[in-house]
This record gives sequence, C-alpha cells and structure tokens, in this order.
Amino acid sequence: MHRVVGIFSFLSFGVADILDILMVALLIYFLLRSIRGDSTVVNIVLVLVMLMIVQVVVSALNMRMMTVLVNTLLDVGVLAIIIIFQPEIRHLLNRFAINSGLARRTGELFNRLFGIKEEQLGSRSVEELSEAVRAMSAEKTGALIVIQHKSTLDEYIRTGDSFDAGINRRLVMNIFFKNSPLHDGAMIIVGNRIVAARCQLPMTNRTDIPAHYGMRHRAAIGLSEDTDADIIVVSEETGIISFVRNGAIRSVEDMSQLRELLGAAMEDKL
Repeated sequence: MHRVVGIFSFLSFGVADILDILMVALLIYFLLRSIRGDSTVVNIVLVLVMLMIVQVVVSALNMRMMTVLVNTLLDVGVLAIIIIFQPEIRHLLNRFAINSGLARRTGELFNRLFGIKEEQLGSRSVEELSEAVRAMSAEKTGALIVIQHKSTLDEYIRTGDSFDAGINRRLVMNIFFKNSPLHDGAMIIVGNRIVAARCQLPMTNRTDIPAHYGMRHRAAIGLSEDTDADIIVVSEETGIISFVRNGAIRSVEDMSQLRELLGAAMEDKL
C-alpha cells in the first residue's frame, strides 16, 4: 500500500497545479474550436498534446530513458511539423487570431498608435456593388469579389493586377466580362476602392462542400477560413449569388438581402 502511494505521490495537487491544468485545458479547447473542420491540423494538435502528456507522466515517474526519448521526439517532432505543415500551422494561427478577436484588437491598437483611419465600404459603394452583382447574376457572368476588413490581403493582391479605382457598377461588370483579360480570379476591394483584379485565392481543403459549388466557391471559402474578409460569388452556371464569411456560405435571395449582409458586415468590423 505504501509502495502504491509512493508511486503516485506526484499526483498531490495544490491550487497552482489546478489552475495550471485549467489554463492548459482552456488553451487546447480554444485551439481545437478554432480549427474544427480541418482534420489535418486537428491531428497535429492532438499528437503534440499527447506527447506533452506523456512527457509530464514519464518525468513525474522518473523514467529516465522514456523522458529522454519523449523530449527528443518533441524537439525533433516540433521542428519537423513546423517545416512540413507550415501552411496548416499558419492557417491554425490565423483562425485562432480571428476567432479569438485578437486580430481585430491588434488592428485597432495599431491604428490608434499610428493615427490610421480605417476606411469602410460606404453606402454608395454598397449600392454600386449590389447593382453590378444583380446584373451579373441575371447574365450568368461568373464573379469573385473580396472585401477586406481587418486581415490584410496584400499577399493575394500581389498575385493579381494592381490598380486604384472607385467602385462603379460598369467597371465591376467590365472586369468580369467573359472576354476581359481580368475576368479570371478575384477582385479585391479595400475601403471604397478596387485595388486589384485577377487575384489568386487559396483553395479550401474541406471535403464536406456540396458538389454543385465550383472553384470560385472553394476559393472563397478558403480565403474566409484564413482571413476575416467577406466574399461575394456569382455562379457562372446558375447565376446564383453566394455570400461567404468565416468559412460559411449562404445563398443570397435578392439585392436587399445582399445590402443587409454587407451593411451588417461593416457594422461588425467597426
């Protein structure tokens, strides 16, 4: 009996130990919650958590060889995971920052420190954009329109053709006209300006997306998983309008609904 008690003597807890466990559990919970739906990233996190648990147990039991082995696995494994799964880790950190509100608070603090006034999509721009989307939907002209918020989209802007123009329904329609050299890829809007077209967006790795959604929809979902941008998609096959935000996609029934979604998005980002 005394021997059993001696083996498990490391299980004696104090207030600090309980607080430590709760904080780690909360951190793991928020990490898994922010990356739910991405099985690859979830598996990476679970493997690291299991290795850390094993490390704590073998260290507490004074198992020297296992401690050395697990420590080596953690040291080498973490480095290998960072190299091999760099895109997934980046996606994890982006989602954690967005879902926790850290990206929004950091952006607000940065803007206040440097006196930067963030420009939002105005009512006139919303109206021009909505009318362009309505016309393209009626003509079944495929379109992919990205609206930047707190998360910077510079890396995606660099993949396309940069320019600076106000939001005008005729300009938007001409960009996505099927014979236009700019119609492939995404158009990116920052504030009340169109800053780039023909931009490449990251594709989502999700496997639960309905088959009737095409490449534009997959690209829109992929970008919304990594940033807080809002994306409007017009299907070239059906003319159906979709609104994508935070990895979720919804069909837009009419222009009043699209205006409401854009207006609500602007209010949430203030």
